[in-house]
Amino acid sequence: MTAAKSSKYLHRLVLSAFIMTVLPWLTVTFIRSDAGMAVCFLLFFAVNPAWSIILGVLAGENLQKQWSLPVLSAAFFLAGTWLFFDMGETAFLLYAGIYLVLGAGCMLISSAVRKKDR
Repeated sequence: MTAAKSSKYLHRLVLSAFIMTVLPWLTVTFIRSDAGMAVCFLLFFAVNPAWSIILGVLAGENLQKQWSLPVLSAAFFLAGTWLFFDMGETAFLLYAGIYLVLGAGCMLISSAVRKKDR
């Protein structure tokens, strides 16, 4: 992997860790009561799925090197929510699975479209 591609991968990995792990922590730590629940809904139903789709499309640029990004992003989500909300909550497994399917599906579609264009 070249330095530029390695840098893109690392940048996307760090951004995934921030979005999927640090944002739930910030929500739990600094936002209280009903506003915290609203922010959680926004994270779980808008921000995280959108990031999974974007990450999947970006990972489709180089499927051989970046296939792990959607998997790691879903794992970051699961680790963050279990750590900051409720350890072992099975509902978070469902969310992580959906984010994984969204990211992997978009990655495969993006890769197929790029191959067709070449």
